[in-house]
Amino acid sequence: MQNAQNYQKNIVNFDSFNLDRRIVAGITHAGFEEPTPVQKEVIPYAMEGRDIIGTAQTGTGKTAAFLLPILQKLAGKKDHKLRALIVTPTRELADQIYDNIIALGKRTGLRSVTLFGGVRDTYQIRTLEAGVDIAVVCPGRFIDLVYRDYVNTDDIEILVLDEADRMLDMGFLPDIKRILGFLTKQRQTMLFSATFPPEIEALAKRTLTNPKRIALGLSKPATTVAHSLFPVQQHLKAKLLLEILKTADTGSVLIFTRTKYRADGVMRKVMKMGYTVTSLHSNRSQPQRLKALKGFKTGAYRIMAATDIAARGLDIEDVSHVINFDMPSTPDDYIHRIGRTGRAEKTGDAFTLVTPDDEQMIKKLERIMRSRIERRTLEGFDYKSPKQDHPQGRAYNKKKTSSSHPAAKGERSRYRRPRRK
Repeated sequence: MQNAQNYQKNIVNFDSFNLDRRIVAGITHAGFEEPTPVQKEVIPYAMEGRDIIGTAQTGTGKTAAFLLPILQKLAGKKDHKLRALIVTPTRELADQIYDNIIALGKRTGLRSVTLFGGVRDTYQIRTLEAGVDIAVVCPGRFIDLVYRDYVNTDDIEILVLDEADRMLDMGFLPDIKRILGFLTKQRQTMLFSATFPPEIEALAKRTLTNPKRIALGLSKPATTVAHSLFPVQQHLKAKLLLEILKTADTGSVLIFTRTKYRADGVMRKVMKMGYTVTSLHSNRSQPQRLKALKGFKTGAYRIMAATDIAARGLDIEDVSHVINFDMPSTPDDYIHRIGRTGRAEKTGDAFTLVTPDDEQMIKKLERIMRSRIERRTLEGFDYKSPKQDHPQGRAYNKKKTSSSHPAAKGERSRYRRPRRK
């Protein structure tokens, strides 16, 4: 432990970690210049083989913090047995971690695979049979392949549980316990979670041995983000959103909604305005989700409407604005949503459309931020516009309830059920 502490004091660049030259070449190829604070904290202990409990905001370089020690430990092994298992809550995050492995481990000769549902397992099985060193998995598909004897867990010596609280939210805790039952206890375990509810604390206590706790930047949103609230009645949200998009100087915009159906509704409305737009949520197939995410990252889509599936962990660069069409359920969710902008020392804007029902959440956010969040209005917008009735008006509703059928008038119907004989 003392060795790692002394080590951290001397870290000024990636050369300070004394990594394998092939990994250093991958770091250079990936464009990394100097370690982030979370990397400086995590990597020395991880390279010592310590169990780690890590907490950090998204966009802090957490993925490389656990990948670089894994690559370093496995770089000299050539038998392509599965030795490192990284468990994630979503397919998108699994793919993102896999891309980082490919980039950073480009010259090591290590093989990796992603295992998740929503796609056919033929390629995944073929890759496993050819031999892999690292597997990035979602719980369901991994468990299925273990039970079908396509995965040998005997040689796994490093386990990473990434976004553990998110996995808890998605109901994966029983699956995590099942996965832990597959593995030998003689392993290194690194658990990363943005929050630590009692269930995660209990899991960490059962799973990790004398872990090093590392916590960075947890309690507040990123300081590179400007926050604004736009008070509005619920029925005027969509109109106000469209006006914001027309009048604000936005680049790439990520819009968060509470439900997948509302995400699609927002997408359709924005599309009618002529914007290139897509959506990301759990109702979309895996190919559709990958296409949406790739298109948003590359700029093929300027706007993406998403549920919280996109809020945690995903590496989406150059988002100028995050717009909360719906207020998130918790302050942690707010922090993770707006963490999609203002990354890598760039600035960003977080706009939130708020209704009178959101007052309690606003108070919680302002207590965390220790300041009042700016309230804004758009000049010329009709905030008093009434809620529209059914498109066919009151006559439609009246007609619907004033049927000529006797039962509609409280009379006994002539149509009676036949008596039993």
